[in-house]
Amino acid sequence: MSEPLRERATRLRPAHAALALLVVAIWGTNFVVIKVGLRAFEPLFFATLRFFLCAVPLVFILMRPPVPWRWLALFGILLGPGQFALLFYAMRADISPGLASLLIQVQVFFTIGLSVWLFGERLKAVTIAGIVLGASGLATIALHLDATVTPTGIAIVVLAAFCWACANIVVKRAVKSAGEPVDMLAFVVWSSLFAVPPLLALVLVFEGGAASWNAIANARWDAWAALVWQAVGNTLFGYVAWNWLIARYDAAVVTPYALLIPVFGMGSSALMLGEPLPPWKWLAAALVIGGIALITLAGRRPKSA
Repeated sequence: MSEPLRERATRLRPAHAALALLVVAIWGTNFVVIKVGLRAFEPLFFATLRFFLCAVPLVFILMRPPVPWRWLALFGILLGPGQFALLFYAMRADISPGLASLLIQVQVFFTIGLSVWLFGERLKAVTIAGIVLGASGLATIALHLDATVTPTGIAIVVLAAFCWACANIVVKRAVKSAGEPVDMLAFVVWSSLFAVPPLLALVLVFEGGAASWNAIANARWDAWAALVWQAVGNTLFGYVAWNWLIARYDAAVVTPYALLIPVFGMGSSALMLGEPLPPWKWLAAALVIGGIALITLAGRRPKSA
């Protein structure tokens, strides 16, 4: 995807809004898929395999994007040892898929706050109102917790959310520094190279090579399918599309769509894992969707002073 550096629009075009919804649907349902993979692989090793498959073999096919090495390295580290190693570790035993899909959305507020601070992006009242409405949906979920979770799990997922927000900012910095269109597929592939070595080091220190080899030898087909989906669907497609949107629009226009992830996450958990879906969850979904609609249909980026 090689498009103009910035599309200073105040809301997503219909096709781009549909793309954002597809990405968050993939990311939301992915929490159930992650649980399948974690039944066979230790969390750090699962993350290592994921980013290895993101990089190989495409790194030998795609040219390195025209961005400084530091941005590729930083993005890979934030996403690999940062967001996903932490998220997988928490989901192993400290937090349920539905609640993880909720808490990771703290990244929305981290991303917008960092963008306002670093890039001078300004928020109009209607955008703030949309975010508050969507956040109230998350609060509704938080007030009716019915999943197993530990304080450690909550802390780790919030830290993972901060790493995701920082990765969003790195994408914006990288695109600005390039001075020319950036192929986001190449960006994700090449940055994944930098995620693998630190993840592998963490595996050897905390999980051990023997456990990893045994997991490879004994994993069933569903675990391998979950791993392939992590690399191809969730990362290569999802993050390429998301980074492309982040590079074109202000963070306040794009990132609120991620508030829909817990809707898809809890919905897929109900469908595939049999988790209950009581009326309060429908109310939470309506609030989140209402916030997204308010930002999309009424949001406008104010002119610079």
